[in-house]
Amino acid sequence: MEIAVEIVTRFAPSPNGPLHLGHAFSAIVAHDLARAARGRFLLRIEDIDGPRSRPELSQEFRRDLEWLGLTWEEVPAQSTRLASYALAAERLRALGVLYRCTCTRKEIEEAGAQPGSDGLIYPGTCKRTPPDPSRPAAWRLDAAKALALTGALVWEDALAGPQKVDLAGLGDVVLVRKDLPASYHLAATLDDAADGVTLVTRGADLFAASHVHRTLQALLRLPVPRWHHHPLLLDETGEKLAKRRGSPALAARREAGEDGRALAAQLRLQHLPLGT
Repeated sequence: MEIAVEIVTRFAPSPNGPLHLGHAFSAIVAHDLARAARGRFLLRIEDIDGPRSRPELSQEFRRDLEWLGLTWEEVPAQSTRLASYALAAERLRALGVLYRCTCTRKEIEEAGAQPGSDGLIYPGTCKRTPPDPSRPAAWRLDAAKALALTGALVWEDALAGPQKVDLAGLGDVVLVRKDLPASYHLAATLDDAADGVTLVTRGADLFAASHVHRTLQALLRLPVPRWHHHPLLLDETGEKLAKRRGSPALAARREAGEDGRALAAQLRLQHLPLGT
């Protein structure tokens, strides 16, 4: 007899800019999937982006979600979890699957790095030649060594079905940044495990990242959730909504007196353009 697993989803925004309609759609998807299964919907603030993190935005996020008619449980923010990131990095070093990298973005471009599914694929410069120990260094995952330890892996997306782990399109991603205690890949994987998330809901633009996260779960012996990568909202030019592109803020709509629950209803009916 199969034991039913409680559905636990989360919305995990970074306070480095205001929420926009794309964030609203993502939060609604996670909220509604949990509520439909009588599960739990969590809010986690991912606030370790150095000086770009603005604490005042976290409270604005809560006002935005309430305005949309969502309810949630809040879990500890990333800034309270730095020790867990450091411990996980040490475990990965002990496994021999991390290496130091001092390369700058410009150096990676000049080395002829090829485009991958999540930016340029690191060409392995510092793996071939040990870097200058006096330069600031990030720590990268040695994808080949990692998969040699884990063997073949599979993860399941609720919309796309079973996926075989393939890191070829990502290469050796950064897990510990030069300026921060963890990259998105390491922090999000650890946090989802700590929070008991069973269904990771996020945009289709992060689909490739799940190959990395499934690998880390195997290396660190973490629980394996299911994933749900939803389509992205698009603007009038056909581009995905993004903070860096100045997509209109939810807060501005809220402060202008717009009905947030009516907006949420429109998003649920997908009345705005969706990508794949």
